[in-house]
Amino acid sequence: MDAWKSYIEKVRWMIRKELLATLSDPRTKFILIVPVLMQTMLFGYTATYDLDLAPYVVLDMSHSSAAADFETDIDGSPAFRRVRTLSNSNEIADAIDSGEAMLAISIPSDFENRLNRGEASPIQVITDGRNTMTANAASSYVERIAAAFNAERNPKATAVSLETISWYNPNLITRWTFLPSLIAMLAFNQVLILSGLSVAREREQGTFDQLLVTPISPSIILIGKAAVPVLMGMIQSTLVLLICRFWFQVPMAGNPLTLWTVIFVFTLSCTGIGLSISAISSTMQQVMVYCFLLLMPMILLSGIATPVANMPEILQILTYADPLRFALDSVWRVYLEGCGLSAIAWNFVPMLAVAAVTFPLAGWLFRHNLG
Repeated sequence: MDAWKSYIEKVRWMIRKELLATLSDPRTKFILIVPVLMQTMLFGYTATYDLDLAPYVVLDMSHSSAAADFETDIDGSPAFRRVRTLSNSNEIADAIDSGEAMLAISIPSDFENRLNRGEASPIQVITDGRNTMTANAASSYVERIAAAFNAERNPKATAVSLETISWYNPNLITRWTFLPSLIAMLAFNQVLILSGLSVAREREQGTFDQLLVTPISPSIILIGKAAVPVLMGMIQSTLVLLICRFWFQVPMAGNPLTLWTVIFVFTLSCTGIGLSISAISSTMQQVMVYCFLLLMPMILLSGIATPVANMPEILQILTYADPLRFALDSVWRVYLEGCGLSAIAWNFVPMLAVAAVTFPLAGWLFRHNLG
């Protein structure tokens, strides 16, 4: 019995010792509290498939009171926000391609005449199939509005019928959206971790201090450290592209050279972030913690699960510092739409801006923190 009590007492003191060691370290307390709070808030605001003021455009070729009533029902829904009223059908492509609108509603010229004759009057709903989740949600919301409109006019007849068209993904196959996303997302994970570990690994092995005293300049060290993660990111992205295209048979509309240009610029920005992390980390364990701290928020803010337009305004502003957001948008537009470099040129600006900030920052940290 005494031996058992002694054993319990030793366990109690060991647990107390570990708690004191854990809670006395400011970095550990930061890791225990800040990521939990930050990721919980981000999940709460971004991880939702509910539509809230989703942007849409209307092409009303009827100009009738019935069409105006239907548009009023949509405008009154908290799920939608009209961003433009179109004058012709050619404007629909521009509104969806640019991301200005998540869906377009086209009302035919004989809309009211058909309703007055007791016939079903079709309304065309065109959704952006690059995100299957939100496209399905948007179509369902419009169906509910149409059902309420029909019930108000004639509960016994189906007056308004919907013809749903999904651009770039006619059958709303989830694989068509998700697999091209992996071209950028897997490269993002690997490049960030590889570049982050590059300096910390040498610090633990004791070789980085030797490297700093050689005639090699910090800029050459930086280029050398950046080259391998960029190369690995390009190889991995190419592998994912080949699997996506030839194994899963997801049709590619764009030019592979354009896609590789996007991935190259994207991996540059990720490498800059990773090298900055590595420069402030003393050990590989710290690098992994910092990468974990960044990975989840950046993935959530990228728009891979829910549209950026659905997020609160402050989070939408933060996404401009997230290169994954612009890489994903570019990959979707090149792979599914067939866009060229000119159509996605503005997406390069935030990615290049991140690289332009993080590479000099990493170089400065190499000279001042690691010398």
